[in-house]
Amino acid sequence: MADFRIGCAVWAYKEWLGDFYPTGSRATNFLRLYGERMTCVEGNTTFYSIPTADTVQRWADNTPDTFRFCPKLPRTVTHDGALMPQLPKALDFLQLMQGLGPRLGPIFAQLPPRYSPASFTDLAQFVNNWPHQDNPLAVEVRHLDWFGAPQSDRLNALFKKFSVSRVLLDSRPIFTWSHPADNPQLHSERKKPQVPLLPVTTAPFVLVRYISHPELDRNRDFLAGWVQQVGEWLGQGLSVYFFVHCPQEQKSPAIARYFQTQLEQAGIDVPPLPWSLIKAPPQQLGLF
Repeated sequence: MADFRIGCAVWAYKEWLGDFYPTGSRATNFLRLYGERMTCVEGNTTFYSIPTADTVQRWADNTPDTFRFCPKLPRTVTHDGALMPQLPKALDFLQLMQGLGPRLGPIFAQLPPRYSPASFTDLAQFVNNWPHQDNPLAVEVRHLDWFGAPQSDRLNALFKKFSVSRVLLDSRPIFTWSHPADNPQLHSERKKPQVPLLPVTTAPFVLVRYISHPELDRNRDFLAGWVQQVGEWLGQGLSVYFFVHCPQEQKSPAIARYFQTQLEQAGIDVPPLPWSLIKAPPQQLGLF
């Protein structure tokens, strides 16, 4: 059954206070507040640090069962050379994430730019040994040789065979600047790569990572294209996870909500955004 979910890369971001989160909210409540506003999260935190079972349980306890986490495989699995030697670590991580129960969405494997098609056999073995039933997997490649024939076709065929989703990274908006001083990633610590966008589908679900420009106007044309594409995918019965990133992360929630409104205005049947259903607290009257 087709489903649409939208979210950001993280939930613990203090600069969201006063807009996305109410002023004065405590960090211990960020995940609960996030789960009341978005329908999924990329779970970037697991790439850098593997949580304890107790932490995973707290994540589950602080989110509705309709919410979905898409945890990223730890970098000790994806960024230490070949994948197959790290398969036991990957499976241990998958078992740990089962603590999320129905909130567990696809597991997300992000491969480094140095992981090239020369490692195709390693990737194929890893995918072949992944327990796909009830554990959907999405993979992002960054080496540019994966994006041209024949390697792209070969990769897509592998992913289709095992219903692995090829992650679609759209970084076009942050490379539209004409002068180096306008580069929105100029002061970013974790720069996103410039890779071709190939809107292919290789599984019953699609995972999109949209890297937004901080200025909304520079996103409108790109998001208009995504409105049409998401509408087509949902019409085909595919489920879509749409994650909004931004070099200035404080802008991500608002851009995500803008995209949601564009989908709704286009008449596309998507679930309402929980954030939009939250009534703003009444303004206190000043004392005279």
